[in-house]
Amino acid sequence: MIFYKTEDEVEIIRQSAEILGRAHGEIAKLVAPGITTKKLDDVAEAFILDHKARPSFKGFNGFPSSLCISVNENVVHGFPGKYELKDGDIVSIDCGVFWNGFHSDSAYTYPVGNVNKEVLKLLEVTKQSLYVGIEQAVYGKRIGDVGQAIQDYVEGFGYSVVRELVGHGLGRDLHEGPEVPNYGKRGKGTKLNEGLVIAIEPMVNLGTKNIVQENDGWTIRTTDREPSAHFEHTIVIWKDKTEILTTHKYIEEVFKI
Repeated sequence: MIFYKTEDEVEIIRQSAEILGRAHGEIAKLVAPGITTKKLDDVAEAFILDHKARPSFKGFNGFPSSLCISVNENVVHGFPGKYELKDGDIVSIDCGVFWNGFHSDSAYTYPVGNVNKEVLKLLEVTKQSLYVGIEQAVYGKRIGDVGQAIQDYVEGFGYSVVRELVGHGLGRDLHEGPEVPNYGKRGKGTKLNEGLVIAIEPMVNLGTKNIVQENDGWTIRTTDREPSAHFEHTIVIWKDKTEILTTHKYIEEVFKI
């Protein structure tokens, strides 16, 4: 189902997204070699709870943690544990916040220490592809316009787009319609109407687009074990503009980007 949001409902999502952005900023302060992924999860959960919100992911379909933490060849849905980040890793951290009845959702892939140039380029292109997609997410266009823009941009650098995992609508539920693939054809798919809130989240692989689910039942990784990057924003469509509701500014203040 697709649920269009009122201005008042979008304001609640905007405030939820502010808590989310600040939680990402707290995580960013700690991303470094030697920290465990469980510690990052603990800090994010405490911050969210301290702001009278709750983590969207914890308990969602049985997911055990507040963050999805996916390192290197892991694409998405990894969960925190004893793993200590290592110099040269990349780590995708996906987080959602539920506040006053509405969800927000965003992700960022962090470099850990000294990451090689080839992988840093993957992060740069994936991040930029998110904004390329958002540029097409305007009133009157269609989901396929967003997907094709992302796909064309990413494949232009020789990277591949994951097919099985997509963005989504969100609001009172974490996952609502429509699905938002990172590939597609212009002019196809759901029309972008006023009040539509969606999460756009390119998942881009250095090598093959093919993925597999690990035996833990959650973690998705690349079949060739080449690195994967993931960036995400929650946005809303208005007739006269498109607004990015989530923010990466608190992350980028820490990394001085």
